[in-house]
Amino acid sequence: MSGPESRAPGPARAGDHPAAAAGSARAAELAERLAAVTTRIAAACAAAGRAADEVRLLPVTKFHPAADIAILYDLGCRAFGESREQEATAKVAELAPGFAEPVAWHMIGRLQRNKAKAVARWAHTVQSVDSERLAAALDTAASAALDAGERTAPLRVLLQVSLDTDPGRGGVEPAELPALADRIAAAPALELAGLMAIPPVDADPDSSFAVLETLHTRLQADHPGASELSAGMSGDLESAVAHGSTCVRVGTALLGTRPITSG
Repeated sequence: MSGPESRAPGPARAGDHPAAAAGSARAAELAERLAAVTTRIAAACAAAGRAADEVRLLPVTKFHPAADIAILYDLGCRAFGESREQEATAKVAELAPGFAEPVAWHMIGRLQRNKAKAVARWAHTVQSVDSERLAAALDTAASAALDAGERTAPLRVLLQVSLDTDPGRGGVEPAELPALADRIAAAPALELAGLMAIPPVDADPDSSFAVLETLHTRLQADHPGASELSAGMSGDLESAVAHGSTCVRVGTALLGTRPITSG
């Protein structure tokens, strides 16, 4: 969603319990940050001649506590991006029972095949599929989850495309995209939803996103339903929106520095 309502709580009162005051301060901070990010997205859409509702905000909550997700949910957010299976699985188990409305959990980090079974139980979308072996593992896992009643719809999949030659950053080579897209489109428990990419380090975002836009156009020529383009983060979302992004993944600008290390 590109513009959820922000309902910032009132300031902490003198005499409040320290934990309650800290929670209130964090809620006010996140409300302010959310308003600023959604304003940036709306401005980027206007500059690109696009409607504001064409671009959704995906809060990247990896390494941040479940309490932050709960605050963002209260502020109107209904989708969250995580990158580590174990951390995400724990957050979903903790938070999902208390959510009155459905939440779309996105797996945005590199995913090992042996984590596919766990992720298929809770993920609405996996944005980081970059091999046929991973696609096959997710198809099998999603099929089992559907049969077990652990999910009610196929698993949405975005193909992560490499915009550089660094295998350590993940992503399928552009020349291999058509075959992988066909494989996923034919998988009964998967839904091919589009593309995701991360620009190379120190690269010009405009150039990288222009390449990605072309690749997405080619993909849609063969798979019209693959309309999602997940591109743009805190520092470059304006450029991504100008080149057709439909989903910006924002972490630092929304949540600040990570309080939990990845180690």
